[in-house]
Amino acid sequence: MAEPRLAPGTPVRVRVGFPTTHCRTPFFLRGATGIVEAFVGVFHDPEKLAYHKPGLPGRALYRVRFDHLGPDGAPTGDEVIADIYDHWLEASR
Repeated sequence: MAEPRLAPGTPVRVRVGFPTTHCRTPFFLRGATGIVEAFVGVFHDPEKLAYHKPGLPGRALYRVRFDHLGPDGAPTGDEVIADIYDHWLEASR
């Protein structure tokens, strides 16, 4: 198994964009910043599996915590936790 690129506690931003293939990244989280909670493991790429391809090489999967924002953009005190694949995450400040 490959070493994780991101450690727990690392601030990240979900990449913004519209993939040309099947996507497992929630649209509402694109552009959001969060904190890596855990490295989950390396799995077959679901964006390739959706098109009956082998899904290799595998992709690292991370559990990321986001503050839930209300309609006014202010934190609500709640959190959203999502599993996001490595290629959708970029380091944030």
